[in-house]
Amino acid sequence: MNAEQINLFPPSQNTPNTKIEEFVESLELLTQEIQELYCLDHIPWVIGYSGGKDSTATLQLIWNAIAKLPPEKRHKKIHVITTDTLVENPVVSAWVKKSLEKMQEAAKTQNMPVQAHLLVPEIAQTYWVGLIGKGYPAPRHKFRWCTGRLKVDPSNRFIRNVVRSSGETIVVLGTRKTESANRAAIMEKRELKRVREHLCPHPHLPSSLLYTPIESWTTDEVWLYLMQFENPWNYSNKDLFAMYRGATADNECPLVIDTSTPSCGSSRFGCWVCTLVDSDKSLTAMINNDEEKEWLQPLVDFRLELDIWNDHDKRDFRRIFGTVQLFERNVDGETSVEPIPGPYKREWREYWLKRVLEAQQQVRKNAPPDMRDITLIQPEELSEIRRIWLEERHEFDDSLPRIYQEVTGEPFEDPRPGNNAMLGVDEWQILEELSEGDMMYLELMTKLLDTERQYKTMSRRTGIYDTLERCFETSSRSQSEAIANAHYQRNLKQAAKEGKVEDIKKIVNGEKPEPPQQLNWASLKFS
Repeated sequence: MNAEQINLFPPSQNTPNTKIEEFVESLELLTQEIQELYCLDHIPWVIGYSGGKDSTATLQLIWNAIAKLPPEKRHKKIHVITTDTLVENPVVSAWVKKSLEKMQEAAKTQNMPVQAHLLVPEIAQTYWVGLIGKGYPAPRHKFRWCTGRLKVDPSNRFIRNVVRSSGETIVVLGTRKTESANRAAIMEKRELKRVREHLCPHPHLPSSLLYTPIESWTTDEVWLYLMQFENPWNYSNKDLFAMYRGATADNECPLVIDTSTPSCGSSRFGCWVCTLVDSDKSLTAMINNDEEKEWLQPLVDFRLELDIWNDHDKRDFRRIFGTVQLFERNVDGETSVEPIPGPYKREWREYWLKRVLEAQQQVRKNAPPDMRDITLIQPEELSEIRRIWLEERHEFDDSLPRIYQEVTGEPFEDPRPGNNAMLGVDEWQILEELSEGDMMYLELMTKLLDTERQYKTMSRRTGIYDTLERCFETSSRSQSEAIANAHYQRNLKQAAKEGKVEDIKKIVNGEKPEPPQQLNWASLKFS
């Protein structure tokens, strides 16, 4: 077994084009490498499969190699895992799910030790629960809260479970050095840490080794392999090729027959709501290249509406736990100290809920018959969003069922048992009238009342006063007063840090006015 990964197309001195003999010979060597690694021990394999060209080529390569072994040597499990983020491109998502079904059938028929798994994030960690429930802003590179929750955590959780049951695992990925210079640099660093031939430690998971069989392949080589060799679980690679071609802006994806043919497959399939890229080119290209996919247009429209860089007016002036935090930014060459914007305000969380439900209705109405059961937001997600709004946000007017019925025309059936709240819309409206448009006063009153309700059913009410005190800390000041207090605290800490004793004395002696003092439980009760 060679110590280095085998290049599918070794350089030829006779012709610039790849010879089929060289292709087959290189493929046979790589097949032998896979078979030797598989038979070397009893460590189970976990293959990451997204349904894209690279993961399909990797899985097909391993499947074909293991299929050539005698049945008695197929002694250990090969887990194929796919993570559905629940916001995947609907066309790709349907493709992958069908592929997993075919895979499971073929594994049983061919007596292959392959088991397919469709993984999903925990409901409390999904995209819509984060964006609409908790009010997280649309992900950015400086606040990329989505990837770990939606993709990494479900896969890691599965792999850890395999390690618990087997002691160790080998994770197989379809990553390639030619994808980008950054990817190549990362993979070359991993090569230096290899503990076994072709295997290096997983960078994040203990007791897990990493194997990347197509790491030296180019995009052309991937497509050539997929086009020349039949898919072993009876799923069409030509349809996969057509899907990539449809997701390419110019609808051009030449058949790769040698190394001089232009590459196909630069398209990236990902989450249709992704705001980490300038635009979803693959989804847009699908619509432009195929009139039958115009039903996807509401998804593109929603994503464009969500992708707003300056969304500070839509977000709270406090962080998610109610505190004002300041940061310095450069404005026209001068340093400006401003509050860090927090989660989306209530009206915008409700707006995004309404918009995604509208998009879902439009898609279901216009999609082809086999896609009309499409679900953009799961009932379990709606239930969790409702719980967050009621229990954590203290928004006891319970607006989610109303919004759901307004958009869909159907009553919301919450899969979570019962909502026997003592407070409701009538009490909320009374508080709105009493607050006379003062949103902070309304927030404080609703928090105090709902906190009392939450503690009412407890056998021990230990901690209620601390919880009520936190309500005052986060909601008793107006926006201007809360920001002024944050500046006051910042200036005091800065003076102490720099040792400016005179400034501290002035603040302590009252020569510099302090911000208005917040209300507290005692002052409200006894004043």
